Amino acid sequence: MSLAVAAGRRRLGARAPIDFALLLCVLGLIGLGLVMVASASMPLADRTFGDPFFYLTRQAIALGLALAAGILAFALPLSWWQRSGGILFLVGLALLVLVLVPGVGHTVNGATRWIPLGPFNLQSAEFMKLFAIVYISGYLVRHREAVLNSVHGFVRPMLLMVLAGTLIMIQPDFGTVAVMMAVVLGLMFLSGVQARYFLLLVVLVGIAFVALIILEPYRVERVLYFRNPFEHAFDGGYQLTQALIAFGRGEWFGVGLGNGIQKQFFLPEPHTDFIAAVIGEELGLAGILVLIGAFAFVTWRAFAIGARAIAEDEWFAAYLAHGIGLSIGLQAFVNLGVSLGLLPTKGLTLPFISYGSNSLIVSAMAVGLLLSIDRGQRQRAALEAGSGKRQRWVRV
Repeated sequence: MSLAVAAGRRRLGARAPIDFALLLCVLGLIGLGLVMVASASMPLADRTFGDPFFYLTRQAIALGLALAAGILAFALPLSWWQRSGGILFLVGLALLVLVLVPGVGHTVNGATRWIPLGPFNLQSAEFMKLFAIVYISGYLVRHREAVLNSVHGFVRPMLLMVLAGTLIMIQPDFGTVAVMMAVVLGLMFLSGVQARYFLLLVVLVGIAFVALIILEPYRVERVLYFRNPFEHAFDGGYQLTQALIAFGRGEWFGVGLGNGIQKQFFLPEPHTDFIAAVIGEELGLAGILVLIGAFAFVTWRAFAIGARAIAEDEWFAAYLAHGIGLSIGLQAFVNLGVSLGLLPTKGLTLPFISYGSNSLIVSAMAVGLLLSIDRGQRQRAALEAGSGKRQRWVRV
């Protein structure tokens, strides 16, 4: 018997403990982001602060915090996340309220989205996106029958999402609300909610988004400008026009890392929302295709992990993995779509790439959770393989 046990342990040790392909892909994206933040921000940092490495230094510090947060998310057992979903959601709501308190929230370009914490600015909406996924994943497990068979089963969590979305809209941050609601609707669909209820919910959410666009003139202008930005190249279409010029200059293989022109005070926000345009100019179509491929791989791996969790009847892990995959994939799609002129301009960062500590920290936590789910699956598979060897040894 001891020989069989030893064989099972050797089998467990021989298997890769985590999904190294996913980890390496994410680390590659983070490394690319650090390099491109340095390239995109140097002219602006030098002119504004007299230090060309100002944004790079802050992003490097944020990377250290992100790695620590990702390791913590990986180390905490999945059962803790499932138990704490409601508490985390309430914490997220409290932070969303706190950022709106006069004298507490920090306002930049007319948007109040940050809570100053010394050298660090906490962006509560970024954390709320992850907390909402954790909460909804737990809710769908606890109330599975109600969600599948009754209206109130899926209306109750949606009311909480509407509350969170309203607080985010007050900041205002339409892009974050759109991504968060799309992810929640995606999880509702994956849970198997009845088609007529789901379609009704989609219609109601769609009507609400259209109303939010119509009620704000600047949002209507963005929709109109993106259809033909070159007609408004010196007013509302300026940012998109400069981004498209950057992509055009990049051609197939780019003008070379650091040699971009558009980041030199032509393209607004070159190191944050429109960093993809800098990548397109300096690394060309080849660089953009690699970037799209990397995000497609991360999204695919998240869905593959979720599919294995469904096969094992680990429903919380399945919803969580699918929610993270949807969140990362949708945000990358929207950011790249905006930069390429396929979608109206929205202030969303490119995960792992754009400058910003909050986005980087939350993205690292999300990947930590994915790797934690995958680790559990690999361990169970190894133990089952060891058990099979033991049974065959006993029969012999």
